[in-house]
Amino acid sequence: CRQALRTTPGPDVDFARAEREHQLYVGVLKSKLGLQVLELPADESLPDCVFVEDAAVVCEETALLTRPGAPSRRKEVEAMKRVLESLNLNMVEMVDENATLDGGDVLFTGREFFVGLSKRTNQRGAEILADTFKDYAVSTVPVHDSLHLKSFCSMAGPNLIAIGSSEAAQKALKTMQQMSDHRYDKLTVPDDAAANCIYLNVPSKGHVLLHRAPEEYPESAKVFEKLKDHMLIPIANTELEKVDGALTCCSVLINKSSEL
Repeated sequence: CRQALRTTPGPDVDFARAEREHQLYVGVLKSKLGLQVLELPADESLPDCVFVEDAAVVCEETALLTRPGAPSRRKEVEAMKRVLESLNLNMVEMVDENATLDGGDVLFTGREFFVGLSKRTNQRGAEILADTFKDYAVSTVPVHDSLHLKSFCSMAGPNLIAIGSSEAAQKALKTMQQMSDHRYDKLTVPDDAAANCIYLNVPSKGHVLLHRAPEEYPESAKVFEKLKDHMLIPIANTELEKVDGALTCCSVLINKSSEL
């Protein structure tokens, strides 16, 4: 974690605590929700490899292996490729050397894609994503003050966008609303980082939402607690946040029947 990329200098990551928080995260997915979790092997030479979301975008039966915007992260895609191939997904590789795409810039709403154009993702990357997932509209959203589009938003339900309160987040939401011919509900939380949550529709559990813990973001946690139809699971992410990690960063969700 010491070598992990970060947008702003800050306190050191407490490695033991980071490990505990990550184990809790994996434990919730595996034990509490009964999902099958495939863990990628850790690679000490790739300090950002815990952020698996950036290496692939998976939608239905197709997996797009990305070309991360930070050159030091490109090798992370190899481990992701091996695991996704074992799931018999249709594999698409981003080989264009002019393209960059981080999965953290990709918001799939269930009916369309929004792709953040950031320091890590460019127009060519967004075009290749659009070519890969032709069944869905793809719109681009400028991202200026944050690492990724999902640094301040995510899906919190089937039609519900969680969005931070900062000017940049609200501006991006406005862009998304203008680009889409669909009206989404929005859930505005005071803290941009807390707007990154994980929504799952789990058989036998229904609507599940993993969100940041009240001890980290008390005001935002209160907003999530108003979602009465969701099974709410608070998860702390204090350590990985120091290196720009959010809840969605550490997993790639794949909707596949249990024949794995």
